[in-house]
Amino acid sequence: MRRLLSFGTILVAAALGACQGERTCVRCRTLVVAAVGEPEQVLPPLVGETVGRDIGDQVWERLAVLQTGGAPIDSAAYRPELAERWERVDALTLRFHLRPGARWHDGAPVTAGDVLFSFAAFSDSLLDTPARASLAGITVSAEDSSTVVVRFAQAYPEQLYDATYHVRILPAHIWKWQQAGTWAADTAVSRLVGSGPYRVLRWDRGQALLLVADTVNGRRTQIDTVAWRFAGDPDAALNLVLAGEADLLETVGAPERVARVEADSLLRPVRYPAAAYGFLGYNLAPKRRGADFLREAAVRRALNQAIDRQGIAEAAFGPGTKAPPGPMSQLLWIWDDSVAVPPYDTAAAGRALEALGWRRGADGMRAQGRVPLAFDILVPATSGGRRRMAEALQEAWRAVGAAVTVTPVDFPVFQERLGTGQFDSYIGAWLDEPSPRSLGDQWTAAGIGILNYGGYRNPAFDRLFTAALAASSLPEARTAWRTALDTLNADAPALFLYAPVQTAAVARRVQGFELDPFSWLAGLRTWTLAAPPR
Repeated sequence: MRRLLSFGTILVAAALGACQGERTCVRCRTLVVAAVGEPEQVLPPLVGETVGRDIGDQVWERLAVLQTGGAPIDSAAYRPELAERWERVDALTLRFHLRPGARWHDGAPVTAGDVLFSFAAFSDSLLDTPARASLAGITVSAEDSSTVVVRFAQAYPEQLYDATYHVRILPAHIWKWQQAGTWAADTAVSRLVGSGPYRVLRWDRGQALLLVADTVNGRRTQIDTVAWRFAGDPDAALNLVLAGEADLLETVGAPERVARVEADSLLRPVRYPAAAYGFLGYNLAPKRRGADFLREAAVRRALNQAIDRQGIAEAAFGPGTKAPPGPMSQLLWIWDDSVAVPPYDTAAAGRALEALGWRRGADGMRAQGRVPLAFDILVPATSGGRRRMAEALQEAWRAVGAAVTVTPVDFPVFQERLGTGQFDSYIGAWLDEPSPRSLGDQWTAAGIGILNYGGYRNPAFDRLFTAALAASSLPEARTAWRTALDTLNADAPALFLYAPVQTAAVARRVQGFELDPFSWLAGLRTWTLAAPPR
């Protein structure tokens, strides 16, 4: 048989004490996830990668959860989690009521004190979590043992989002006796206590991590056990799924790998939009040599118009990939196809360059006097997709008379050159979270020195960006974002290239599978496993 048990599968089965009574198969009630790499930590304030986050999402809870596709400013888009309900007290205050009878996996009650402790932990400079900046204007107090009051320094539409999204609640009675700076050194499974639907049973470093359904808070899951198998690379992870040793793999990868999943009768590929977008960013800073013309918006607009963004995006990343109307993934709620984007038109691009004084020479390449229309694209050598895209851009721009080179470099060098401004243009990619607020670090003047590597600066766009964030209703916000994005696209600080889809591999025995791209295993508690054939 093709489906043989490896040492890892036997380890999982032994750790679970499986195959008792009517459970006569190794994995009848166990879901196995193949993961690329092993997280260093799973305790939420210490997590720095997606695998650790995925595990933590099953063990620790937020006060409330933003539903898939919901806008952070829409209060109706949240569902209760550790908080049973909440209400607005005034423009600066929210009150949360904890779920009655909520207990930690060790049986201790969950209290308002745990919530206060958790907000303090996520704000602690020793832990330096990504949430710190978002929590800076928030204070939390306990009204009683099961009621928490969250106060904000100022009124803004995403208050509920900031009060619930960034912080997973931790048990104070486990961690308060230990300085936060030493938490990472404590890897005892007995301290990985949460209130979520699963608890940590065992972590065999380098092999597997096992969760079992929590029963302290009443049974909330259909699947008894979830096991993560840690693979050293994407090929090894895919092979676990193809060999029947794992049920799920978040990202299959290249089209030829997807074809292997499609050919397996026991698997199904599930495509979903990735929480990412890619772009070519221009360096707008003054330069001592060449490519200074990229500081001219009219030149950038002409160059952008010469590119078939949709065609190049699909060729590089496959079907389902879209050319975004601005800096956003397909998931971000501000996506709006009515945003003004210059149409693909090589003839118009050529005329625009001619009008700007860029004349073709005998070799077909353009120059303005003695200045050639020539620049470089910097790409990370590790990203085949970005390199292919850069080469496609190179050919497209050659057709309108621009001489473009492509420079692939190791990722540390790529990051260093972006930080020091040593590039003409680069192909970058950013991950989205549900809020568009992070676009400020990427495209406003405040982001220069953070993530705005190209140095784009336009006070008008900054004002529109701020106004869009301040819009309190969805219709008002969508209009404000459209206006802001129209302004950004007119300036053309970048060419927004692709918003990709990813493909997960899912065993057909997994029933009720629904995927939240921001946290792909978030719905796990509702899934079931089909009974094996008799």
